[in-house]
Amino acid sequence: MSYEDPGTARPPEMSLLLAAELQDHLMTASNDLERLQRLLDDACQAMIEGFHTSAGQLGSVIDQGHEITPHLQEVRQTLFKAVTALQFQDMATQLIAHTNKRLRNCADQIARDTLGDDDPDGAAVVEDGPLKPNPVTQDEMDAGSVELF
Repeated sequence: MSYEDPGTARPPEMSLLLAAELQDHLMTASNDLERLQRLLDDACQAMIEGFHTSAGQLGSVIDQGHEITPHLQEVRQTLFKAVTALQFQDMATQLIAHTNKRLRNCADQIARDTLGDDDPDGAAVVEDGPLKPNPVTQDEMDAGSVELF
């Protein structure tokens, strides 16, 4: 019986089937994030249209020389909400891209470490993963509290 120092013991090798299943799950999650990005882009487009509509309404009221009425205040609030939502979309896009890159990096590492030299296409190329743990530090959205970067 041989003794191995726990600090130098190699981690147990992952079975090819388990590695393929894990890599498949990571790629599915990555694809789901890309789909989420498209949904956010569509929602952002709707918000831009709302912003332009509200800006047009506000411009009309101002052009008529009206004082700030409750209606005008409501239009202004709509504009603030639209701007806040657009800033949220920007932060969400950054976070999705960061997470997607991290997932793909993990999937590539699994392929490289599991297949090694046995890969018929050659050794897997693994792009560097993100250096920062999170590109977006804000975790809530309030009108007026958004910091642009």
